[in-house]
Amino acid sequence: MKNYKWAYWISTGLLTALMLMSAGMYFFNHAEVSKVFANLGYPTHVIYPLAIAKILGLVAIWTNQSKALKEWAYAGFFFDFVLAFMAHIAINDGEFGGAVVATILLFVSYFSWKKLSEG
Repeated sequence: MKNYKWAYWISTGLLTALMLMSAGMYFFNHAEVSKVFANLGYPTHVIYPLAIAKILGLVAIWTNQSKALKEWAYAGFFFDFVLAFMAHIAINDGEFGGAVVATILLFVSYFSWKKLSEG
């Protein structure tokens, strides 16, 4: 059980840092992020809402107010990472590494949380 606790805290902490850096870029480097979104074929008007959703997802994961809300936050992050990965693969820019790392951190965080909540 102790290993699951370590895995949960480390992976969730690293995932949080990654998402906060991402949201920060969306807010504070909007022009550059807009270029990337346009390159990927995504509309740029979703940048601010996506940044807010990332922050709210982190709040849902860390506060443990609702198990269902936490599950939805994990699901939202999963879809975000899969779509990011697929978009980078589609344009063949080689920038999919962040999405892979984020997905691994997400899986470790989610499955260690599930294991901890069982026992």
